[in-house]
Amino acid sequence: MSDEPLAFSPDQFSGLARIFPLPNLVMFPHVMQALHIFEPRYRALFEEAIDDDRLIALGVLAAGWEDDYAGRPPLRPTACLCRIATHQKTDQGTYNVLVLGVRRLRLKQELPPHKPFRVVEADLVDDVEPGAAPPGTAAALQQRLLAAFKQAMPRIPNAYEQLDQLLGSQITLGMLADIVAYTIDLGLETKVQLLAESDVLRRARLLLEAIAARPPSRPRRPFPPDFSAN
Repeated sequence: MSDEPLAFSPDQFSGLARIFPLPNLVMFPHVMQALHIFEPRYRALFEEAIDDDRLIALGVLAAGWEDDYAGRPPLRPTACLCRIATHQKTDQGTYNVLVLGVRRLRLKQELPPHKPFRVVEADLVDDVEPGAAPPGTAAALQQRLLAAFKQAMPRIPNAYEQLDQLLGSQITLGMLADIVAYTIDLGLETKVQLLAESDVLRRARLLLEAIAARPPSRPRRPFPPDFSAN
């Protein structure tokens, strides 16, 4: 098992994103995701990242990807840049990997296929909070979101204690919204919309609306999450 430094600064990103596309997982900044990498093209992607900047981008395939999965099916325009946290090579030559989401990416133009994997020109997207919002708006939304999060996942062991610790660590509203959006089962399209929203107040409100609209009996996302196989 190899552990890597997790700190990220924008100047470490070259503007070219190695894309690890997934059909039904939306990755968010501030959370960690386990991956099992076995396809040769994605092993090549991972090995290049380890030798270079330890950055890969988890993208989401657009609808209809089934018809061209082995090729270059369209991608959703927003992805999540991730830092490789740990990795382990198996006896079969595959990799078990843990990645940390570090920043949103806006995908622009895909490079010609000179490598086994896909590379896309991309811009980092920062969280923004409108300056015209009344004082205390973000704090009030954060309290509402934390309360909604507790109600949405009561069956997770020690959930309330962990969430109170989150609040005690004084994380930002944007960070909390990303953690909640990743953890709760909200449906793919809703999560894609939340990932694409850089306005943290609008993202929090959309998330609160989505949580309120969930059927009471809807299954919760397992925590910690299962491995995502490519």
